[in-house]
Amino acid sequence: MLREIKQVLRLVMLLGKRNQQHCLKTAGGLLVLLWTETGASVQTINCTVAAAGSWCTGIEMKVLQPVLTDLKESMLACTRSCSRPDPEELCAFTDMHGSLKLLLSFQMKEDATLFVPECGARIEAFLHSFSLVNARIKIHFKFKFSQQSFQRDFRVKIERKVACANRPSLILDVTCKTQPPECVKRGCWCHGGHPVLGDKLPLSIPPEAMNHGLFGELSVHPVTLLSPCVLQYPNLATQLTDIQISFVLVCGPSNVPVTGPSGVLRNLPAHLDCQELGLHGLHCSSFKVHRSGTVYTVEQEQSEDSEQASSLPLMQQSLLLYLFLQHSDPFTYQLSDMLATEVLIEHHLEAILNHNKQAVAAALHAELKNSLKSQKHRKKVQETMHSAAEVILSSAISIVSCSSNMDFRNACLNSMKVRDTYELSASLCDSLTRVTSWKFTPRGRCYSAQIEDHPDGDELTRTEI
Repeated sequence: MLREIKQVLRLVMLLGKRNQQHCLKTAGGLLVLLWTETGASVQTINCTVAAAGSWCTGIEMKVLQPVLTDLKESMLACTRSCSRPDPEELCAFTDMHGSLKLLLSFQMKEDATLFVPECGARIEAFLHSFSLVNARIKIHFKFKFSQQSFQRDFRVKIERKVACANRPSLILDVTCKTQPPECVKRGCWCHGGHPVLGDKLPLSIPPEAMNHGLFGELSVHPVTLLSPCVLQYPNLATQLTDIQISFVLVCGPSNVPVTGPSGVLRNLPAHLDCQELGLHGLHCSSFKVHRSGTVYTVEQEQSEDSEQASSLPLMQQSLLLYLFLQHSDPFTYQLSDMLATEVLIEHHLEAILNHNKQAVAAALHAELKNSLKSQKHRKKVQETMHSAAEVILSSAISIVSCSSNMDFRNACLNSMKVRDTYELSASLCDSLTRVTSWKFTPRGRCYSAQIEDHPDGDELTRTEI
């Protein structure tokens, strides 16, 4: 089921981008609807893919029909076109995004009784990955099976544009739900991250892939995203908790994610110099085929200093590393050839990465080192700040404790609302941390526009160019 949905989305994305090359607006909606239909002998699964909005303007069903016929015969495991879905489902979609530009419905060969919950979870995970790199398309996933129904919407609140050479810019979803600590709420808080485009890495195609018809030039472009953004708060302590690497296939360019992370990525920590990266350790904590990504957990160093700092405000951050595969072949210009090429790349991805594993490991190490450079600098600044705070606190406590003027001592205790010097030490430490954490320096400010807090459902979308 997932294979067929991916093929249809590839076709829709390729046609949409081919027809809107000169159109700056790429907003709209995409509906993926699965429902069951009880027949005479077996219960079948139907799938409908609908599109509306400016991103698919120019797609004509008359032109698309011959391509769909070839696609069904060669690449889709569907038997025939099925009946149209419930009109109420389409009305809700068109009320939100306008008239339909595209409507594809087909029936799968699989028996609905064999459709296990994991299949729905895989489709949901795939659509989530798809929405991350197609941020201006609002995706709606609905599934109705017997008496059960499921619905999930993927909406983007904050997006960023990443300019790539020789291809259209990528629009990424950088929405971060992490809330700022209590001590920084009075300042401006950036609710998204800032993608950074890395250096292009050419990949050589292994002979076995060439024997199956994969030719041309293949390369990978890394894009890193550290979130949440704390550029405005250089005094706020941070802790990197995990690193996630995801593949996105950008051939054509369809921007359709590749499911099934590679074993090369699973063994990546063995090829990284964690000390040079400023990390205590790194191990693969999640390696799931249907998640289209590999998650690494960052080991935290345990020491007396870290235990003392555990009571201070600590912002946990995640590093997301996208690997955009890009393929070019002057002899591949037909839609059917483009679709077949993307299938070949996904099928031989493991062999391609193994064939280039040393170059890929070196490139990822360099990209992580560059991305974590600011983290290492921040850690040194934090150590200096911690040492200075200890001197300030000890000096302040000594002045109050050693003073023979009872009026002065009582005034200090009363102003801090404490009863003795022991409580005064804790109160001063908390006040000093709260004051210094939310202060920011103009030169290190985040380049995002200041935005105020909005309810989750009404938060405005912000674009950076």
